[in-house]
Amino acid sequence: MEIIEIISAEMNLETDGISAVAQLLDQGASIPFIARYRKEKTGSLDEVVITGIRDRIEQLNALKDRKEAILKSLTERKLLTKILLADIQNTRSLVDLEDIYEKYRPKKITRAQIARQKGLEPLALFLLKQLNSDPLIEVKKLFSSFKEVESVEQALSGARDIIAQIINEDVDVRAGIRKLFFNFAQIQSRLKKGKEEKGIKFKDYFDWSEKAFKAPSHRILAMLRGQNESILSLHVLPEEERALSLIEKRIIKNQSLSAQQVKSAIKDSYKRLLSKSIEKECISELKAKADETAIHVFAENLKELLLSAPLGQKRLIAIDPGFRTGCKVVCLDAQGNLLHHDVIFPHHNNDEKAVKLMLNLVKTYEIEAVAIGNGTAGRETEAFVKRLGLDSGIHIVMVDESGASIYSASKIARQEFPDHDITVRGAVSIGRRLLDPLAELVKLDPKSIGVGQYQHDVDQKLLKKSLDDVVVSCVNQVGVEANTASRELLCRVSGLNDTIAANMIRFRNENGPFKSRKDFLKVPRLGPKAFEQAAGFLRIYNAKHPLDQSGIHPESYKVVEKMAKDAGLGIKDLMLDESRIKRLQPAFYVTDTVGMPTLKDIVKELASPGRDPRKEFQTFAFDETIHDIKDLVPGMKVPGIVTNVTAFGAFVDIGVHQDGLVHISQMANHFVKDPNEIVTVRQAVIVTILEKDVKRKRISLSMKEK
Repeated sequence: MEIIEIISAEMNLETDGISAVAQLLDQGASIPFIARYRKEKTGSLDEVVITGIRDRIEQLNALKDRKEAILKSLTERKLLTKILLADIQNTRSLVDLEDIYEKYRPKKITRAQIARQKGLEPLALFLLKQLNSDPLIEVKKLFSSFKEVESVEQALSGARDIIAQIINEDVDVRAGIRKLFFNFAQIQSRLKKGKEEKGIKFKDYFDWSEKAFKAPSHRILAMLRGQNESILSLHVLPEEERALSLIEKRIIKNQSLSAQQVKSAIKDSYKRLLSKSIEKECISELKAKADETAIHVFAENLKELLLSAPLGQKRLIAIDPGFRTGCKVVCLDAQGNLLHHDVIFPHHNNDEKAVKLMLNLVKTYEIEAVAIGNGTAGRETEAFVKRLGLDSGIHIVMVDESGASIYSASKIARQEFPDHDITVRGAVSIGRRLLDPLAELVKLDPKSIGVGQYQHDVDQKLLKKSLDDVVVSCVNQVGVEANTASRELLCRVSGLNDTIAANMIRFRNENGPFKSRKDFLKVPRLGPKAFEQAAGFLRIYNAKHPLDQSGIHPESYKVVEKMAKDAGLGIKDLMLDESRIKRLQPAFYVTDTVGMPTLKDIVKELASPGRDPRKEFQTFAFDETIHDIKDLVPGMKVPGIVTNVTAFGAFVDIGVHQDGLVHISQMANHFVKDPNEIVTVRQAVIVTILEKDVKRKRISLSMKEK
């Protein structure tokens, strides 16, 4: 219950909704299922909030586990007191918990421990009192009780070591210094000696300094990468004098000789212990925040890419372009099945054979679209296809082929096309991406799609979790046709896994297409619980029961039957009668288990059953006068497609085999804090050429209106 109350206070949510989410998650419910079909229980919380609740529960459970481990350690070492127990139980922060434990943490032999073994602790405690008496007198008084201490200075030095550790373990001191670091620390990067040539890509950070916790995520990650590659040295520190002054205000009581000894210990404590500990903590915090931002950017980009507008079921030719080895051509039916493959050489001296073959394929397979990969020779191949004089109704589309080569060599591709080589598989993937981007891209590791920022530098566990959340969310948002979906698509449906997905495909291969959602229960391992989770997201087009092709969950079919009966119609007729649907009054159908949120969703779904939420496909074309970076002229306005959005701007494909960068400062005439406010991945934009660097293959673009 304590965890629920903490989250309620932090997120300003009702405890009932949080408790419902926690309970449903414990029962194995997925986030899309909870958000879509359990609105009455949660108070209509959306996926973002539910995800936040899940993550915070995990964090608080981790804190609870850490508390238990610390309490066990303290109990075993007979160090646990009532006050210490209360302090540990009351803390809600892992950082605060570790501060409390710092004093009791098992340590390697330290200078302070050695000094204590020599019997110098009474002297250290005397110095900390900062009395007006001469500390030398106290040293002489205690000298006979010391062990292996040869001089007065050695005794004072050991006492200062003990004081330094006491200061380092002081919870209030650590909290104050931590606050100073977080508010005023500078992150400083310097080039390591002799690394100029090897570290040229980090040139901007050879001598760099800025306020640490104001630095943008991409610069933090760049500096950390430079440090990891031993190119840069990195420090996060405030002004030393400011830190020492802060500690002295807390510790120093007067100007006595003992106080001077304590001042010396403070300086040693800060430089040798405290600053290193808090600096490490700050770097960890900066990394965590930068990771969070980068992962969020990646997740948003992936979401936009997965939800890109599909061309839909069209017969098409897909081309994987190439110069020397030719262009691999495949013909696909409207469902993306491979019908034919060939190779053409349109970029050699004589392209008549290529023209003849292409025109024959278009006629033979009644082609409705041509998909062309945007890699090497992509624009040249596009120009060739446009010269064929095809019917104006045939779409000619450049397709982003990022990751297609990885797919073509993957186990999934080998299983799909065991009798074809990687060139055929790659071309098929390009074509299928045009038909349905989501269905094809789920077969890839999201990191290979090319829409991330420092994706290999961030916390890989958190990245995978976030990207998996996005893929699952997108798949369930769109819905899945149970009779045509691949194993990779099915296994991401709420409640299903790879084993059940494989069983579903085996079942439909052996028994024919699913005719009803009830048939899912005949699939091995797909029991009532999995059915409850998955059924609403699985569609059966042309099913006998009209609701089986909708997003209405089978548990709500009786409600719809009553609606139809009250309207004097069958369910199918009701779904075709827009005026009757508008006249439905959901409030009449409220029960103990079905409330207004679900009823409103049902009415909305009846009006457009199984409607694809993705945008309508629109054909895009590059400027036909430019094909190479050398063709660009500053001031020129050209169309482009956003390929990646980062914290510092957006990369745009303008059809010259090298993406250009629209820096965040060039995205609009007004100040832009977040590039995602202006553009999304796959968005068509008009950009102005600012500069080009042919040698470094860099293009600077602007979206500002003059």
